[in-house]
Amino acid sequence: MKPLIFAGAIALAGAAPAAADDYASAWAHASLAQARLIAGAAGEAAVEVRLAPGAITYWRNPGDSGAPPSFDFAGSQNLARAEPRFPAPQRIAEPDGSEAFGYDGAVVFPIAVAAADASRPVTLKLALDYAVCDKLCLPAKAALSLTLPQGGASPYLETIATAQAQVPRAVEASALGGALQSTGANAWRFCAKAEAGPARDLFVEAPEGWWIATKPDAASDGRACFALELQQKPDDAKLPVAIRATLTGGAGAREFPLALAANP
Repeated sequence: MKPLIFAGAIALAGAAPAAADDYASAWAHASLAQARLIAGAAGEAAVEVRLAPGAITYWRNPGDSGAPPSFDFAGSQNLARAEPRFPAPQRIAEPDGSEAFGYDGAVVFPIAVAAADASRPVTLKLALDYAVCDKLCLPAKAALSLTLPQGGASPYLETIATAQAQVPRAVEASALGGALQSTGANAWRFCAKAEAGPARDLFVEAPEGWWIATKPDAASDGRACFALELQQKPDDAKLPVAIRATLTGGAGAREFPLALAANP
């Protein structure tokens, strides 16, 4: 895993931030990245992160390196709930041979917002911690604040709608024609029915202390197949293990539960 470099690595903007508007906070600048809050329709907000060319940031499972973003809404006003959502990631090859799961260029994390009192506006106060990697991984922080307008037409409706469409839909594996089979000790193969659309990939999230690697596994009948291999688990843990799988590409990203059982 790439180390996070702390001493002198981060350059938060202290002067001349970009101007905010009624539907967006000012940008918070960091080395190789900047972030802001934006508002959409009622109950909708998002965190927009823009990255320098060549830089990446991470999904909730960062892969072999990096760290997932952390969203802290402590100090928000009239807020009952704020739920960040993650667009589907991509698999990114790192120069050291490792793989990251995340985003390059830019990413927008939609936030579902519920007010404690619907008659009053919500003020979001967000402490965002995220990692930005190029040749080195740098920890980035952003302190963001935005009072969500209760009326008017946001200029960010399309931006948030596009990000929402990239968030995987929750389904059961059976809805994908999915089939999981054991292929040996601590190894499995998952296949989903063929779909038109972009190339597909599979990402999995396992409980703490477990690591399951995935890679494409060609099928002659056009299905999307992937090999899964258990590479790490807690010393006292045994199979089966419940995981969350995310299948990207095809007709759109979907996420679903899987249970990896011991080879009979």
